Amino acid sequence: MTLAITLALGAVIGTFLGLLGGGGSILAVPALVYVLGIPLEHAIPMSLIVIAAASAVGALPKIASGHVQWRLAGVFAAVGIPATVLGTAIGRQLPQDVVLTGFAMVMIAAGVRMLMDGGDVGTACKIGNSGIDWRRCAPRSIPAGLAVGLLTGLFGVGGGFLIVPVLVLLLGVQMPVAIGTSLLVIVANSLAGIISHLGGDAIDWGTTAAFVGAAVVGSLIAGRLGNLLDTRRLQRWFAYLVLAVAAYVVTDTVLH
Repeated sequence: MTLAITLALGAVIGTFLGLLGGGGSILAVPALVYVLGIPLEHAIPMSLIVIAAASAVGALPKIASGHVQWRLAGVFAAVGIPATVLGTAIGRQLPQDVVLTGFAMVMIAAGVRMLMDGGDVGTACKIGNSGIDWRRCAPRSIPAGLAVGLLTGLFGVGGGFLIVPVLVLLLGVQMPVAIGTSLLVIVANSLAGIISHLGGDAIDWGTTAAFVGAAVVGSLIAGRLGNLLDTRRLQRWFAYLVLAVAAYVVTDTVLH
């Protein structure tokens, strides 16, 4: 029964990843903690493994089609990897209730961001024939990369819900390129988080493998179906789900 539930949860998370991009992974930790009963300190590295695998699979077609801005990905990863390691170290010192409450706040921010997505595009990086204007681009890219890395280490989230809007709304990257670039950053940060956790946290590799396998399959299938669906409406309903789960996490933490 536990294996069936694990496979079902992985498939659901993977489906959201395939349809909506990295933001779908924000439900991985609550699923592991509240449905499978896995302790938070084990759920975070397991979530990172799922996120890294699913994002790597999702990034391959983006790389093949040229929808990646490698220099921006490098900037985000260069500052995000040490920030992820720092976030992991900070998270280990905090009580579980504090981490869960912080995670719920991140979920609320992600849900609100998805509901407010208006399709605007920024101009800070001026990516075009003349390349990137790093004088304007770097001051926005570096703080965003640090924030994403800290979130990844602290809460086991990929940060796609933050990376994509930063790339599009602040830096002026077109959406297809923003998604591909975001997936590469998520892979890099997640791997840093996994390595940071390997020394101290036991991981149920059987459950993790089942979760990852189902998530990857779900992501691949959903990615092919994405063009047939109204993803903007789906994103709105997913945002409501994220907000509902966040409310449950806060309520459970307060009443625990």
